[in-house]
Amino acid sequence: MKRFLSLLFVLMACVAVGQEPAPQNPPAATKPIVPESANSRKARAILQQMIQALGGQAYLNVQTIEQEGRTFSYYNNQPNSMGIPFWRFEKLPDKERFELTKQRDVAYIYVGDKGYEKTYKGVAAMDPEQLRNYLRQHLHSLEYVLKVWLPDPTTALFYDGPAVAEQKPCDSVTLMNSKNDPVTIFINTENHLPVKKTFQWRDPADNLKNDEGETFDNWRMEQGIPTPHTIMRSHNGDTTNERFLTVVRYNTPMADSMFDASVTYDPYKRSGPRQ
Repeated sequence: MKRFLSLLFVLMACVAVGQEPAPQNPPAATKPIVPESANSRKARAILQQMIQALGGQAYLNVQTIEQEGRTFSYYNNQPNSMGIPFWRFEKLPDKERFELTKQRDVAYIYVGDKGYEKTYKGVAAMDPEQLRNYLRQHLHSLEYVLKVWLPDPTTALFYDGPAVAEQKPCDSVTLMNSKNDPVTIFINTENHLPVKKTFQWRDPADNLKNDEGETFDNWRMEQGIPTPHTIMRSHNGDTTNERFLTVVRYNTPMADSMFDASVTYDPYKRSGPRQ
């Protein structure tokens, strides 16, 4: 009898294990995707038209950019030098090397969120404020916005309407990422190429907004990709830098060693005894 009860108990336990209780709280239905508004669809169509004007898939497939030219810094809207030769090497998405002077003996190297300054003295970590300025420009660059922000489903698109930028008739389109950080692009209504890009940021020191602008001009075809050869930057309406490109190459091989940098000295540390 005991053996029979034991077998019965085991059999009942097996049956109980094989049964799944009915769910008390069925999973909630997936939240439906809200369709784009007519305004957003128009903004996306204009941006896609711009990408096609930039070369379409050839533009989107660019992995490296090499540039040569001359750069001018400005003070009070006037160039404060005769210009400096530069060589720029960018390996997307987050590596860049910027060489200056005829001897190319000054280089700024950026890898991810790190920055380095290389001179005859050695390699130093970049000044924090200078690095913040670079990263701010990089994360709002036209390439980054079109290749990272635009495909992101959390990015909102707005058609702002017709506008005039650099004395050209444009369509104004704004992209706003998930951090409520907007970038506005002014797109030529005739050739659909970007004329100007703007964004704002708030200075933590005084909580005031700053306007950053970048204009694109003197377009030429390079390897099947329309490329601006004159690029100007502004800060709060004042011109800060202008670059004139003489050579542009896309997808040239770039070894990662070009972007290697290790700090060898601290420019703020005294090298000798205090006098």
